[in-house]
Amino acid sequence: MTAILRRTAILLVSVFVASIIVFAFMAILPGDPAQVALGVNATPELLTRTRHDFGLDRPLVTQYLSWLGGALHGDFGRSYVTGEAIGPQLADRLGVTLWLVGAGMLVALVLAIPFGTLAAAWHRRASGAAISGLSQLGVAIPAFLAGILLVQLFAVRLRWLPSGGWTPPDQNAGEFVRGLILPALSLGIVQAAVLTRYVRSAVLDTLGQDYLRTARSKGLRPYAALLRHGLRNAAVPVVTVLGLQLTTLLIGAVVVERVFVLPGLGSMLLDSVSSRDLLAVQGIVLVLVVAVLLVNYLVDLLYVVIDPRLRVRR
Repeated sequence: MTAILRRTAILLVSVFVASIIVFAFMAILPGDPAQVALGVNATPELLTRTRHDFGLDRPLVTQYLSWLGGALHGDFGRSYVTGEAIGPQLADRLGVTLWLVGAGMLVALVLAIPFGTLAAAWHRRASGAAISGLSQLGVAIPAFLAGILLVQLFAVRLRWLPSGGWTPPDQNAGEFVRGLILPALSLGIVQAAVLTRYVRSAVLDTLGQDYLRTARSKGLRPYAALLRHGLRNAAVPVVTVLGLQLTTLLIGAVVVERVFVLPGLGSMLLDSVSSRDLLAVQGIVLVLVVAVLLVNYLVDLLYVVIDPRLRVRR
């Protein structure tokens, strides 16, 4: 319990420090949001009034505390460009991104765990070398290129799946699943290639442990001993990489959402940057940073669940 409270306190402090850094970077960027909103022909009087309406004439500390207090309640202010509330847009776009990242991670796990385990078990065979070679090739392919190739094959030539677009799951579950398959595959296959190599390395290290030799000496077959006693111990280093993979998926989703025309956080971020809507960019970046910190926090807690030795040591 003490370890959980300590990690929770570190998480809260990290979020607070991250919010200061995000706000500071947005504040020092060149450009006047009022000028962007009104255009180059705006009069000085109108610019002054607009800066007052946006709250830009207040001290930076007051602006930060006001923005942070609103963000804690889901109020990220109103867009400098459209005047719409940013919070509801963030909630809608975050849902799309979470579906994409979750499906991509599921694809990565379904592919990486069995293939990584087989690559370790067959490391002296040609089949194990083939799996390692394919994973190395997958690491070299960027997610957006994988998405374009998948669209060319399954959407353009075979016409099995749509090439893009988004259907909410509460409107049409079938079209939602069909539209999510290609984006999830483009994200998941690349991450599966990376994760496969870590699973292979972790399982190889586990195969040489004394407790596995003892299990085999008691009559367990090699695969049975590995499944019963080895995979759980091999999972600890893999979980570390899994946390990094989740953050990579969040970043990769920015490009994949553009390729497949998905209305997620990545698309919103690129649109806000292109229109210089700094308040929207500020909110999106904070949400992404908090998501990364939450993933690291959950990974730390998962260590204790997987390995009881860590629980006793703490």
